[in-house]
This record gives sequence, structure tokens and C-alpha cells, in this order.
Amino acid sequence: MKIAVVGKGGSGKTTTSGTTARLLARKGKRVIALDCDSNPNLGLSIGLSVAETDRLVSLRQRLDEEDAEHAPSAHEILERFGTLAPDGIQMAVVSRIDQYDPG
Repeated sequence: MKIAVVGKGGSGKTTTSGTTARLLARKGKRVIALDCDSNPNLGLSIGLSVAETDRLVSLRQRLDEEDAEHAPSAHEILERFGTLAPDGIQMAVVSRIDQYDPG
């Protein structure tokens, strides 16, 4: 099952996403939470500390700043840019890629 939450700013997307992720994880489902928001706070909603949430955001931001290679697979995205959150949720911050190399 894949769930995407979209809507107007301030409508509760992050809160709804975090609550849904934790409920599904507590029921034994494998949950991968991807924060694609321009103001990434999903980590806080699923129980990560402010420091760990900021660390995930800074990992993603460094891609464009350092000319680092983007992860080629979902597994590598989680490995390089993710963390294990409470309730066994795998969490990563994945934002829009402004610069890419299709080669």
C-alpha cells in the first residue's frame, strides 16, 4: 500500500501523515515515511528529536551544495539519507531536485 498526503498549506498534512505512519507501524506494517515538504517536519511528527530531524534535512540539502551523487535506488536513499524512527518507521527527507544529471 502506498499513501500520499497532499493539500493546502496548514491543513494538517504532516500531522495526518505522522499519525498514520505510527498507527500502521504499531499494527506491524512496514512503513517508509518520506518527507517531501519544503518545510520538512515529518520527523518531529513521528517522534524523532529536533536534532535528528535537522540532521536529515541537512543531509538532503548538502546534495546540491556539494555536487554529491544522488542515490540511484530507493534502498540507497534510505541508507544514505534516512534513519530508523520510533515504532520501526524508516524515515527520509526527499525534496525536489533542482539540479540533476540524467547521464
